[in-house]
Amino acid sequence: MAFDSLTDKFSKAFRNISGKGKLSEKNMEDMLKEVRLALLEADVNYKVVKNFLENIKGKTVDIIGIGVSNTPLIKLLCQNGAKVSAFDKNENIDKHQFEGLDINFHLGNDYLENLSSEYIFRTPGMSPNNEFLVNASQKGSIITSEMEVFFNVCPCKIIAITGSDGKTTTTTLIYEILKNAGYTCHLGGNIGNPLLCDTSSMKDTDICVVELSSFQLQTMKTCPNIAVITNITPNHLDMHKDMTEYVDAKKNIFLHQKGEDMLILNLDDKEIKDYKSNGTEIYFSMQKHNYQGAYLDGENIVLNLGIERNILMKKSDILLKGDHNIANYLTAICATYKLVDTSKIVDIARSFNGVAHRMEYVR
Repeated sequence: MAFDSLTDKFSKAFRNISGKGKLSEKNMEDMLKEVRLALLEADVNYKVVKNFLENIKGKTVDIIGIGVSNTPLIKLLCQNGAKVSAFDKNENIDKHQFEGLDINFHLGNDYLENLSSEYIFRTPGMSPNNEFLVNASQKGSIITSEMEVFFNVCPCKIIAITGSDGKTTTTTLIYEILKNAGYTCHLGGNIGNPLLCDTSSMKDTDICVVELSSFQLQTMKTCPNIAVITNITPNHLDMHKDMTEYVDAKKNIFLHQKGEDMLILNLDDKEIKDYKSNGTEIYFSMQKHNYQGAYLDGENIVLNLGIERNILMKKSDILLKGDHNIANYLTAICATYKLVDTSKIVDIARSFNGVAHRMEYVR
């Protein structure tokens, strides 16, 4: 249970009944009701994660990939009583990092031939159409992933970004803007840390920002609170059946959204501009104006909220150069403007010099 979060909720409950003088019976009932709600809400995350770990205890679990994203997962499941087998094509995996844990390793070129456990966690870059996964599923194995389980147990708001281009920079920008505004943020998916292992320490006031690939999305049945699609162009078609399957995977980021959720779309991309969510759609554009969202108007970066039009900054304020980075900023504005003071967005525009190992502008 997140103690700080529980303390905040108690404080709020007592503030709400303060200043009312001597406590009447009604005041006391109201106070107790708020305290009970605070207890229930603060405890729910602990119970959800605890239930997941209890359900996996004693189960056989295959985990494909012994890299950065799955190593903490392997340790977590082993430590909570799962019977874990770890699979990787690399024969030179450092097994010392798992010292003291009972793990059955399958390494080398034929590493996938013995998939057979009750649960199989596939690596983020593996297509669910992989023949070994399909065969295991037909024999009764449940195919899942670290990210699918995380979406089901996450206690806080999730912002998820997908697309053919600009995902990593946009994801990082959103994360930096929120962090600059004082949020406790968690970066994951294709970048950052595997988040499932951190859920028990997350608060409901935190925000998770995740980059998702088409393969991760293909079998997802839970959607983020804020979904972002940067664009869709032919990509990974050597690993998807066809373009339709690739597009359908990307669309899965919003298909199960709810009324209070938001979908952010690229108005300049004819493939996605007409997508509809169960929630609200807003747009970013380098070319078109007068839609709710963020757009470039000459030299100005503009946020249009429908009833007012705000010039946030000049495009020259953005330290990263190139039209593609202006589009990335427009996207990040759409994802964060309801959560932060817009001055925090401008701060990052003037200071963020790019994702590590990407091109950097030198003055």
